[in-house]
Amino acid sequence: MLFCIQELCMSLLLVRKLFIIFFSCLGWGSQSSKVHIHHSTWLHFPGHNLRWILTFILLFVLVCEIAEGIVSDGVSDSRHLHLYMPAGMAFLAAITSVVYYHNIETSNFPKLLIALLFYWTLAFITKTIKFVKFCDNGVGFSQLRFCLTGLLVVLYGMLLAVEINVIRVRRYVFFKTPKEVKPPEDLQDLGVRFLQPFVNLLSKGTYWWMNTFIKTAHKKPIDLKTIGKLPIAMRAVTNYIRLNEAFEAQKVCKAWNYVYLSIWRALCCAFGRPLLLSSTFRILADLLGFAGPLCISGIVHNNRTSNIKILGVFFISSQEFLSNAYVLAVLLFFALLLQRTFLQASYYVAIETGINLRGAIQTKIYNKIMQLSTSNMSMGEMTAGQICNLVAIDTNQLMWFFFLCPNLWAMPVQIIVGVLLLYYLLGISALIGAAVIIVLAPVQYFVATKLSQAQRSTLEYSNERLKKTNEMLRGIKLLKLYAWEHIFHSSVEETRQKEMTSLKSFALYTSISIFVHFILYDKTLMMMISADFSPSVAFASISLFHILVSPLFLLSSVVRSTVKALVSVQKLSEFLSSEEIGEEHDKSSELRSCLMSKQEVSSKTSFLFLVSFHLALSNIDIRIPQGQLTMIVGQVGCGKSSLLLAILGEMQKISGNIFWSRKCASLAVSVWILRYLFCFRRYKAVIDACSLQPDIDILPHGDQTQIGERGINLSGGQRQRISVARALYQQTNVVFLDDPFSALDIHLSDHLMQEGILKMLREDKRTIVLVTHKLQYLPHADWIIAMKDGNIQREGTLKDIQKSETELFEHWKTLMNRQDQELEKTIIERKTVLERTNLRRTMYSREALLKDDEEDEEEVTESDDEDNLSSVLHQRAKMPWRACGKYLSAAGILLLPLLVLSQLLKHTVMVAIDYWLACWTSAAISEKAEPELKNFFSILCCLGIVLCLVTSIAVEWTGLKVTKKLHSSLLNKIILAPMRFFETTPLGSILNRFSADCNTIDQHIPATLECLSRSTLLCVSALAVISYVTPMFLIALVPLAIMCYFIQKYFRVASRDLQQLDDSTQLPLLSHFSETVEGLTTIRAFRYEAKFRQKLLEYTDSNNIASLFLTAANRWLEVRMASTLPLCIHSEFICFNSNKLPSGLVGLGLTYALMVSNYLNWMVRNLADMEIQLGAVKRINGLLKTEAENYEGLLSSSQIPQNWPDRGEIQIQNLSVRYDSNLKPVLKHVNAHISPGQKIGICGRTGSGKSSFSLAFFRMVDTFEGRIIIDGIDIAKLPLQTLRSRLSIILQDPILFSGTIRFNLDPEKKCTDSMLWEALEIAQLKHVVKALPGGLDAIVTEGGENFSQGQRQLFCLARAFVRKTSIFIMDEATASIDMATENILQKVVMTAFADRTVVTIAHRVHTILNADLVIVMKRGVILEYDKPEVLLEQEDSVFASFVQADK
Repeated sequence: MLFCIQELCMSLLLVRKLFIIFFSCLGWGSQSSKVHIHHSTWLHFPGHNLRWILTFILLFVLVCEIAEGIVSDGVSDSRHLHLYMPAGMAFLAAITSVVYYHNIETSNFPKLLIALLFYWTLAFITKTIKFVKFCDNGVGFSQLRFCLTGLLVVLYGMLLAVEINVIRVRRYVFFKTPKEVKPPEDLQDLGVRFLQPFVNLLSKGTYWWMNTFIKTAHKKPIDLKTIGKLPIAMRAVTNYIRLNEAFEAQKVCKAWNYVYLSIWRALCCAFGRPLLLSSTFRILADLLGFAGPLCISGIVHNNRTSNIKILGVFFISSQEFLSNAYVLAVLLFFALLLQRTFLQASYYVAIETGINLRGAIQTKIYNKIMQLSTSNMSMGEMTAGQICNLVAIDTNQLMWFFFLCPNLWAMPVQIIVGVLLLYYLLGISALIGAAVIIVLAPVQYFVATKLSQAQRSTLEYSNERLKKTNEMLRGIKLLKLYAWEHIFHSSVEETRQKEMTSLKSFALYTSISIFVHFILYDKTLMMMISADFSPSVAFASISLFHILVSPLFLLSSVVRSTVKALVSVQKLSEFLSSEEIGEEHDKSSELRSCLMSKQEVSSKTSFLFLVSFHLALSNIDIRIPQGQLTMIVGQVGCGKSSLLLAILGEMQKISGNIFWSRKCASLAVSVWILRYLFCFRRYKAVIDACSLQPDIDILPHGDQTQIGERGINLSGGQRQRISVARALYQQTNVVFLDDPFSALDIHLSDHLMQEGILKMLREDKRTIVLVTHKLQYLPHADWIIAMKDGNIQREGTLKDIQKSETELFEHWKTLMNRQDQELEKTIIERKTVLERTNLRRTMYSREALLKDDEEDEEEVTESDDEDNLSSVLHQRAKMPWRACGKYLSAAGILLLPLLVLSQLLKHTVMVAIDYWLACWTSAAISEKAEPELKNFFSILCCLGIVLCLVTSIAVEWTGLKVTKKLHSSLLNKIILAPMRFFETTPLGSILNRFSADCNTIDQHIPATLECLSRSTLLCVSALAVISYVTPMFLIALVPLAIMCYFIQKYFRVASRDLQQLDDSTQLPLLSHFSETVEGLTTIRAFRYEAKFRQKLLEYTDSNNIASLFLTAANRWLEVRMASTLPLCIHSEFICFNSNKLPSGLVGLGLTYALMVSNYLNWMVRNLADMEIQLGAVKRINGLLKTEAENYEGLLSSSQIPQNWPDRGEIQIQNLSVRYDSNLKPVLKHVNAHISPGQKIGICGRTGSGKSSFSLAFFRMVDTFEGRIIIDGIDIAKLPLQTLRSRLSIILQDPILFSGTIRFNLDPEKKCTDSMLWEALEIAQLKHVVKALPGGLDAIVTEGGENFSQGQRQLFCLARAFVRKTSIFIMDEATASIDMATENILQKVVMTAFADRTVVTIAHRVHTILNADLVIVMKRGVILEYDKPEVLLEQEDSVFASFVQADK
């Protein structure tokens, strides 16, 4: 007794001293840190984690000691405080010690560790003395207090050793010069706000550091600035280095199968350790999960009587201690807390590993792209879409596989332990349940395999549908002009039907999976309770079977994820094994980086381009002189662009060598625009040379305007000139320009040639290689290379060619329409004084937009900002009920009631089953059980199985019906939308509705809706049952409900913001991949690889930090929801013991209480997910409000002649058109008359209204005044489909669709082969198509990338020729065609279409010199309208000035 009193006094004294020291050092902490670090996050003492683990174990042992003292004291009539008060004081001292230690460590005051050293020494000594006294008095292992005291001796000794180790290693307290330690670099950077790796174990386990973040998110929207930067260890570059080192260590052989295996080995080597830690946490959590059923069995069994037996005066055994219901309740409390903590720790470590892995793989893919051979992509072997799918889908599949990977080891352990415990409780009856599990396991595996197959086929059809939708949207202008909307609409719908078939299969097997799960539970339950069991055994067995069914149900997800990961690694291995640019590019890059004395490029090589080993270039032996202008000319498809790619090392070399030096800049023929800011500094001269200043002036934010993806908010000419400006601005010695004049009119071309190429480049003695069709610039060339059919036809100066190749020179001279050098000089001088053109793009009305923005900015005040923030915060706190109503209403009036009714009935039956089981087991104890109870129970089980199937089918069928309806409505609306909609809405935004949003509605919302309804009803039914069994529980439910309400309120706001941030940061990442693939040649030519890799790392880290915060927020929620479970069980246990209840009802209540936390957690999670996913419905509904074009006409089909228009007469009367009702007119009071068969030429400067004039014939613009009459019929009265199908037009931008040549020429399948060959012959393509394998059935890759720019333009010409309409419109259709081919085409058009009306919008004015009439336009009005010869005779004619400038 005296010893215990002394121990009590000592503990009280130590607690008081520790508190005094603790509070006194709090004031010093802020002054101790010499480095600016995050508050309370620098953990630098050795053995930090071990100390926290030992402290947690110490606290648990002390709690057991307190409980043992209370239980021992309970058998005596008098109170003995010394049995548990010392342990209670020691508990407080242990808590104080860890808080004290934490503040010392974070405040960096190590000298105060002397207090802890003193405390652990005294505690160890006193407990050792007590343990020795127990041994001397014969107390042994059979007594619990002896075991607890021994454990305390060990724990105090280990804590003392940890303290000594800290002082020894860091030389604190007793040493004069302590070891200096610097804080981690991350903690010195205030931009790093993700603190999970740096906080102590308690904060890591409870995510306490997230509290401030969650509260801040409720007050202010989360953005990238809020979440800050990633810690260094989690950044993409760190994980890429780790993965690459592991991969290089594994890479011995380049065989495909070895690459496949080496990827898996590298992943395991680089990320296997944290995965092993996650698996350990998961196994521990699963083992602790079995504590619930066992404790429930003990509590129910010992609810009536206490079986405590006293062997000595104050000592009890472990068995007697664990037979106490109160002790079991406390142990259950701690077991459940630990189980949830370990489970969330496992989830977090697995997801963090997956996110790190995703970033590393994305970086590795990007580095591979930088080395990728462009011939693979140009020939369709690998498309930008496939690479983006690899980044967006396959890396995520691997990430989620790593998340589910711990289940592969945890599930067998869980099943084995569960079966053993069931056998312990039930004996031979447990084998029945195990047999059912074994029998149904192959069924579940079969269902999982079918689900995987359905998922894969759905993904394939989805990719095909998106590819078609993408092509449809990119070519929407052509489809509308040709009235082909229905063709592509049907094609997309056909693929959608296949996708829906796969989705139906997926829904069916999902329903079967849920059905099998319920059968497993019900049938096992029915077979198990065929004998009479007590409530404790029955409900413990039910809880165990709940645990056993979970891994079986999870098997399908694990199998699906594993199969997807295997497929993804297979695709990744194929990609990583794909052809690279080879040593030639590396060699040329090294040469380019050196400043060699020889400043020229020479080559004698042969190059491959086609997979079928077709030589694109052969016997190339050229020399490009230093500091001079070299021009490469030739007909379409002769290999000019291929030669540039070959010099840059972008093609497969068969033989020969390339020698060249210095830096280079390149402009690809396919203009490549990034979504970056104009950031030129010394760029005034370049801007002037490229005539960009007028364009910059009318952009909303000048030269800081954000450029959209693919330059969507720029015209073709603007994109071309910005690309040229980029090349001109570079400080390089070699400049490659691939047809820079193709999208420019003659004035802009001449200005660029004079001010840019000749003045800025040649005068600086730069080496210039220019590919062009503008033969009038040949006199400026120092060296000319003429190509033909992949060979060098001739090279030399213009004089050399004039002497040696007289015929070729005369041919050029004819095409150039030149008289002599004096005329050239006069033209150049005259051109410099021409009036500057107004380059404003009326279609986009940037001037109006800029003006509106300025007015809006003036009106915005600080109070408006506050009101706006308040409104945003209010909207963030609201659920999108309207979108939810739209979704459910789309299901129809039949499915919706069925869905609601089946859910209610199913959960009512499930509650009835459990309640009947409680009554049955209670009756079995009192031997009053009746056979009718068993029969009724069997009926309820069968009814539950049927309702489960009906419910799952109803949910899936509802989802299918809604998704089918929404996609069909969206496709119909979009394809019938006016052209103005596509010009003002980014293509990526529309495509996202068909891809991401449709995918969300297809696959995510039905599953989330089912989980939300199930978890909500389960939670409500569980609380209802508990409240029915013990009404007193309603009192405890109120604070629990309030706590859960505030938790979900704060979580939903933060979760939604983080989810949106995760999605929004993924889009720039995918766009960066797409833009890199498209501009790969340009990036490598400029040697910008390092800059683009750095940008990739920034995008990847931004996406990963959002994902990590979202993961931490989810864990924050689950830990707090899990804390409600022990509180709920503890409250219910107190209520049970205050009322005398049947054992069956006690078991029923505790079983439901054990599950209510899971239900609450999933309810809040699914509510947050549903809130985010309903945003997809909201966005699609927004597009469904788009007004469609008026396709109906005043005339019926019977009133329109079958062969209209048969003559081609056009009357334009007082025509005024605009692109939108709120924009200015682009054509004003235009009057013209075009006789049948006339050839009309329209010319004018950029923005004069030429293209608007042609679009007016197709009613693509708003005609608000006047009319157009064709062959006596006002086109405003015609149905749009009829009007557009009877006219033909060729656009400036060539558009080809993936498929065959036959499909591209005649998608309506109306023409014979002879008609198609005739059109190809007219377009000068017959010999090209005949040389292809398959002829008319030869494959055209996406965008026509396997043909040159000029060939694509010729195919578009052939497509128009096939239609053979009476009116034929050419809108700058020969801009990308060489002059020789263009000359031939003009003659063919004049002869083949002699009886047709041809309207030509001229890019090169000389092409309309033979026209019957010429219309000159300026700012939407007709300036001149007469025969060309009449206009040329007039000295002040604008047309004459155009002709002279074009020579």
